[in-house]
Amino acid sequence: LRELEAAQRTLLAEHEERIHLLEMERRRLHNDIQELKGNIRVFCRVRPLLPEERERQRGLPHLHFPPQDPRSLVLTRPDDSQVGRERRAELRYDFSFDRVFPPGASQQEIFQEIQLLVQSALDGYPVCIFAYGQTGSGKTFTMEGPEPAGPPERRGMIPRAVRHLFLGARDLAGKGWQYRFSASFLEIYNEALRDLLLAKGDRGSELEIRRLAPGSDELHVPNLTWVPVESEEQVLELLVRAGSQRSVARTGLNERSSRSHSVFQLRIQGEHAARDLRCASSLTLVDLAGSERLEKSGSVGNRLRETQSINSSLSSLGLVISALCNKEPHIPYRNSKLTFLLQNCLGGHAK
Repeated sequence: LRELEAAQRTLLAEHEERIHLLEMERRRLHNDIQELKGNIRVFCRVRPLLPEERERQRGLPHLHFPPQDPRSLVLTRPDDSQVGRERRAELRYDFSFDRVFPPGASQQEIFQEIQLLVQSALDGYPVCIFAYGQTGSGKTFTMEGPEPAGPPERRGMIPRAVRHLFLGARDLAGKGWQYRFSASFLEIYNEALRDLLLAKGDRGSELEIRRLAPGSDELHVPNLTWVPVESEEQVLELLVRAGSQRSVARTGLNERSSRSHSVFQLRIQGEHAARDLRCASSLTLVDLAGSERLEKSGSVGNRLRETQSINSSLSSLGLVISALCNKEPHIPYRNSKLTFLLQNCLGGHAK
């Protein structure tokens, strides 16, 4: 029996070693695939018409989605001659993205496209996903859903991503990995950071972005609230708490326009005690404030300052993404609080 037990122990150790090597190979191959797809990707989602818009226009005749190419979007408009006597063919503009989602696309279809990126966060790579677009274009709906605790099929990217990570962590527990998760939620309003997880009425201390240590490139926000989370339901509660404190206002373009960038961060720490292995990463999901033209939004006073701050920080983000794409030696992260805060999530091996 002792000989049999020793043989079984040896066999078990061999199997555990093989499982570990296969898991490390899976992580390497998964990352190779993601880098081949591109560390920076742009998806386009076209939202359906709202009821009041359907009354003004019939469908979306100016938008065309080539059925054979899910990466293309064609925009057309009539080209009236200057003289007014002749009518020429309509003007056509072709756009190409990493993926285009027509108005009928579900939340699940959107998530399937980013699901593998979310897996990279569990494997130890920083991942950052933005919802970018004009005010009223459906960014908050895509990120959070119509209401955080609403029907599961309508939930947004944040609850879906968190659920995927918790399920993945459970699977990896069988391979010796143990994970801890903690979440924060802040907004950047007029270039100032506000903690959205404070209790109502609690002003909290002023938040600043600091280096983790002298000479370190790692950044953090001292005094920011971090909440340990272990389930999707806990994250949904945080979404409700944060949503009730976010800065919104009515403008000429949107009944309830987000006037700040909201940044949800999930800190992920993994440990394999038997092999003394550790990994740390973050998943950042950003619902950017909507860009808008001043003459259309009719913004004055505080609304005007908000709009100028929003448009300026979105321009800074565009410059950073462009510099990263072109592999420029200097990346202008410090041009705005948004890009400075996300510096660790955008450069290097980040997705």
